[in-house]
Amino acid sequence: MKAVEYINRKTGLKEPEEVFGESAIRFLYGDSLLSKTIGRLFLHSLAKWPPISRLYGVIQSSPSSKARVQPFIDRFRIDTSEFLEPADSFKTFNDFFIRKLKPGARPLAQGPIIPADGRYRFYQEIALEDTFEVKKRSFNLETVLQSKELARRYQGGSLVIARLCPTDCHRFYFPFDCIPSKALPINGKLFSVNPIATKDNPWIWGANRRMLTMLQSEQFGEVAFLEVGATNVGSIIQTYTPGKAQPKGAEKGYFEFGGSALLIIFEKGRIQFDEDLLKATAQDIEMRCLIGESLGQPLT
Repeated sequence: MKAVEYINRKTGLKEPEEVFGESAIRFLYGDSLLSKTIGRLFLHSLAKWPPISRLYGVIQSSPSSKARVQPFIDRFRIDTSEFLEPADSFKTFNDFFIRKLKPGARPLAQGPIIPADGRYRFYQEIALEDTFEVKKRSFNLETVLQSKELARRYQGGSLVIARLCPTDCHRFYFPFDCIPSKALPINGKLFSVNPIATKDNPWIWGANRRMLTMLQSEQFGEVAFLEVGATNVGSIIQTYTPGKAQPKGAEKGYFEFGGSALLIIFEKGRIQFDEDLLKATAQDIEMRCLIGESLGQPLT
């Protein structure tokens, strides 16, 4: 299986991704004979038994995990100048993982913004059919939203898929001014959301544990905002107040340790994504975007 690549939005260049735990992910989700037999047995045991992921989260919150922080920063060349607190102040690896950024570290563009650091795909129009094709990868709206009514509402709408890597800041923010509902939990498994896994397993988006918040906005109508858990994600923490008006860029919450993802679904005719974002997805490659960068323009 070829290496994972993404486009760096700032430079426009393709870069290889150094995948945390890549060997394990390829063993569990790869297409080799070993992966398709023994790997699949381990995969479904791991994904169907959340206590395994919770135990891993406990390990990352232990005092001994502090020793892994600086080597991780060095290996993945993480910019510590953006941290609100110095790297040596983190008492555990999970403290580092849920780190806050300095005010102003992510300037906010005009219009709707990128809600989290991560690797992104953008789809201007999605269909209601049982599955719609995203470069031959099926995605089922009704399964993801767990609602026929919502699936009909978002027919022909626009979709954002954001994949947060262990190296990313794992806090996420409101992409525009809105009034958010209470986050609704949707139970599920904990499969990996790395492209090594999702490339041939698009059903993962409708299988994993997730939370759904409806964002009410004058410009964008009602937008579905989902946080998707994954293998070794201890929990999804919401830090906002439901029913209270939230300004663009206000913190919504954070993921504890592990890979994770966001799905944002707009009603038809509400947003036009930026051209460079759509172009990358048309080339079947993710684009690395940062909090506060431009997402697009409202169409209403």
